[in-house]
Amino acid sequence: MKAEKGKTARYLREKQGVPERVKEELKAFNRIKRAITGALEQEELTIAQLAERLQMPLHEVTYYLLTLVKYGVVATGEIDEMDEYYSYKLVK
Repeated sequence: MKAEKGKTARYLREKQGVPERVKEELKAFNRIKRAITGALEQEELTIAQLAERLQMPLHEVTYYLLTLVKYGVVATGEIDEMDEYYSYKLVK
């Protein structure tokens, strides 16, 4: 008997459904991801510059930006002249 990959997750999703809270969190993440990647398409930015441009708290920008770094959507760029802040850029 050959096991199908992802069958358990698919079965549970069909049986239980996806909670509305999870759907809303995914929509929020995708909205923020589009905002961050849209800002980084124009130029490399630091976390503080992104937070100011997107009008979001620094801790939220940091969380979402580092999540995008983890999954290879965004990469760390150069460090500034004062060796304080890294800039971030889109991976092409």
